Amino acid sequence: MSDPSERIEVTTDRDVVRVRQLVRTVAAALKLSLVDQTKIVTAASELARNTLVYGGGGYAEVSRPEGDHRTGIRIVFGDDGPGIADLELALTDGYTTGGGMGLGLSGARRLVDEFDIVTAPGQGTTITVVKWRR
Repeated sequence: MSDPSERIEVTTDRDVVRVRQLVRTVAAALKLSLVDQTKIVTAASELARNTLVYGGGGYAEVSRPEGDHRTGIRIVFGDDGPGIADLELALTDGYTTGGGMGLGLSGARRLVDEFDIVTAPGQGTTITVVKWRR
């Protein structure tokens, strides 16, 4: 059975920091390796920032899924923003709309074990990531 989730509203830069701190705390409590802790914290930081900057704010919900004799950390990021018009392009390495390095979505996807995104223009975006303990 999964532990209860913890939800953080993401509306300011301070909330992005709170998401990162919560993810670090949960990953350490689950005894993820230091490398895997760093990967999930980095992915969470990128996705929380995207929720704020591109989605206009939203939420991050952190939980501890269990199943198939394994445990891990699941984070769901959601917003009611403009959505992603061209998801394939947005997931391309180097693509950016914000003048950054363009590693946000594609980089986050590489850092986690499971990555799911649901989006449509005008419908917002929901991204779910999971990192399993090895």
